[in-house]
Amino acid sequence: MPTGKPAVPSVWARQRNKREQPALSQDRIVAEAVRLLDEEGIEALSMRSLGTRLGAGATSLYRHVASKDELIELVVDEIYGELEVPGESGAPDAWRESVAACAGSLRAMILRHPWAASVLGQVGLAELGPNLTRQSERMLALFHRAGFPAGEADRAMNTVIAYVIGMTVSEAAYLSMLARSGQSEQELMEGLRRVAEEAVRDLPLLREGYDERAGEDPSRLRDEGFAYGLERFLDGLQARLDALGAH
Repeated sequence: MPTGKPAVPSVWARQRNKREQPALSQDRIVAEAVRLLDEEGIEALSMRSLGTRLGAGATSLYRHVASKDELIELVVDEIYGELEVPGESGAPDAWRESVAACAGSLRAMILRHPWAASVLGQVGLAELGPNLTRQSERMLALFHRAGFPAGEADRAMNTVIAYVIGMTVSEAAYLSMLARSGQSEQELMEGLRRVAEEAVRDLPLLREGYDERAGEDPSRLRDEGFAYGLERFLDGLQARLDALGAH
């Protein structure tokens, strides 16, 4: 006998309730959950805390979202709607600029919502969400237009996404720590400078790097570090395209 439960535990594997209460819809729950996460972080998210913010009991929320895991799927898909993916370009060699712009948008999205760094890749069938599937299709088109074969285009896209997420996870954690400290990034760096200089006093290569970065805008250095790594990834993909073209 059917149990009525979805075969896969995911919000995208069951039908959405079309007759939602106007005062408490799934869309409103998701929007408030994003605000809660942005303001207080992933540790503060619970159905009870979210219900309090919405003026509703946790039981009322469960009529629209079956579990906290489903809620995480929904908020991840919600913020993926912010991703900016360049549209069609007539020039085949414009793919690098388009992919770089998309990667920069993904980084910016995660830094606006630093809690996302801790849940990406851990949220059931998040890749089936409407925003994520639409954005993935558009990103994949960039690699197809660049000249990657169908199966390889997907792997190339996932490689770039993995780089962005890998870099941005640590950056988001750092910025969250900075926000908790109540200091500006420049203030924090200046405060740590004496300790850092002492730590690398007998390490000439590290000391040279610290000396070169002294007085630099730390935000700009983060941007440059991200761009450098991304360009090296794109260099590798360009070399692969060149090899494909040679055969």
